[in-house]
This record gives sequence, structure tokens and C-alpha cells, in this order.
Amino acid sequence: MKLAAKWLGRMNGFRRAEKLNEQGNAHSDAGDDDLALQAYEEALRLNPNAANTLYNMGLVYKYRNDWAKSFDCNQRACSLRPDDEASRWNLAIAATALRDWATARKAWADIGIRLDGTDGPIEGDFGPTPLRLNPAGNGEVVWGIRIDPVRAVLRNIPYPESGFRFGDIVLHDGAGVGTRILRGREYMVFNVLELFEASRLSTFCLEVKEATEQQVAALKAAFDAANMPFEDWTATVRTLCKECSEGVPHEHGEDDGKEPKWNPTHRAGIAATSYEEIEAILDRVPGIEQMEIEISLELEAPA
Repeated sequence: MKLAAKWLGRMNGFRRAEKLNEQGNAHSDAGDDDLALQAYEEALRLNPNAANTLYNMGLVYKYRNDWAKSFDCNQRACSLRPDDEASRWNLAIAATALRDWATARKAWADIGIRLDGTDGPIEGDFGPTPLRLNPAGNGEVVWGIRIDPVRAVLRNIPYPESGFRFGDIVLHDGAGVGTRILRGREYMVFNVLELFEASRLSTFCLEVKEATEQQVAALKAAFDAANMPFEDWTATVRTLCKECSEGVPHEHGEDDGKEPKWNPTHRAGIAATSYEEIEAILDRVPGIEQMEIEISLELEAPA
């Protein structure tokens, strides 16, 4: 009888733990991560081997950028459920954030992702990818080149308000949210989790007024010839609704797909180290009389 009562008590504890896990999920979905963690912790007290609860806790800690706790939760979840790919992805993300390359490499290998080299940082070519900066904010999407499954180098010049710069290496999530098309091919958009390594370039904003289409084209050509990153934000940036940004961009009205009218005022971003190297290029483009330039996101001096 004592053995049966003990078994029954244990089963009741497991059922209570599962209900607490479900409550934690509901709190998390509602945006209350503190209550979610409380529920998950109580669930684990009742059932320390609940891999799904450990995964859910690791997910909360991932989006809080609490990498040590996310690592611990996902590592424990993987040991309990070795075939769970989601836990292994999040373990690899946390290991990458912590620069634990041995664990990250093993996690990718266990998933079946082949990497160059056998140790140290992963420096491969995983192709282009669109990246959503500050997904909880305005969600600006730029393009980058992936150097491992969850890191990419930014190859657009983001708006300075984003806090990111051309050449930044960012850590991004493993689940895609929305798509973009590049040269006829569809790519998943990945949300950026944090800045991994800062660029050595500052962002300068250039505004030209009363400029012709030919003058703006000559301006871009001059920067291209000097191999200096230049982005005509007025011409290239498109504002999307949330549904478009996180799904597949769709048409909104009669003007979609039509060639926009020429705007004589253009705002552009330049990635450079100094005013002087920019001014040397601007001197090669005659005819633009109204031009202003300012540094908007400066390279921080080494500590």
C-alpha cells in the first residue's frame, strides 16, 4: 500500500507539473515572463526531468539574452531528450553567444550541419540572409551574409536609429519570421538577438537637395568606385506593414508596383571612418550645391 501511495503521489506531482508548464506557456504568451519563470520553476521542482519545461525556460532566457541560464536549461533538455532539434538549436545559440565554440560545434554537428574546421570560431559562408533589427521595436530589415548558422555580417547600412552599423556581426535567432526575395529566390527573415561584434565603421548621413537623378547616380558611382559603402535610403528603403514584414510582402493599393516619382531630396547612409575620406569623394561629384553631412552613429573608441 505504501508503494502504491508513493507511486500515486508521484504521478499526481507529474500531472501538476504539466499544468504548471501550461500555465507558464500562457504567461509567456501574454508577455509576463516573470510569472512564466515562476510557473516553470515550480514545475521543475515537481518534475526535474521535464525536458519540455526546461526547453520553455531556456526560450525565455534566450529572449532575455541571459545566455548562461539559457545554455544550462537547453543543455539539460538535450540530455533528457537527445533527438529534440529545437533544444539543440537553442543550445547552439547560447553556446555561440558565450563563445563556447566546442559546444556550439558539437550541437551543429548533432543536428547535421557540416562546418569547416574542427575548433574555434566558425567562419563559413552560409549565404545571404535578411535580418530584422530590433524585432520588438520598428523591426527594420536589412541584408547580411551568414558566417555560421546564427551569426551574420550586416551588408546594408541600417538607419542610425537602429543602433546597428554596416559590418556589425550580429547573433540571430534560428526560426525565420517572414520572407524576402533576392534575385528571384526567397529567403527567411531572421530576428536579431544581439550585437555580437561591432563594426569598425561609423554611420554618416548625407542629405542632398535639388539634385537630379543623374547627379545622385554619379554620387553613388563615386562611392562605389572608392569601395566605400553607400546606401541611398530614399531610393531603396521600403516601409512595410507588420503583416508584410513578418509574412510575405503583398500589394496594398493602386500605386504598388509603379515607378515612384523622382524626389530631388535624397537621404543616404555612408559607412566610413572619417569625414575626410568622405569629403575627398564628394569633391569628385560636381554640380550638387545643397548638401549636408553629419555623423549619426559613431565608432566607439576602444576601452
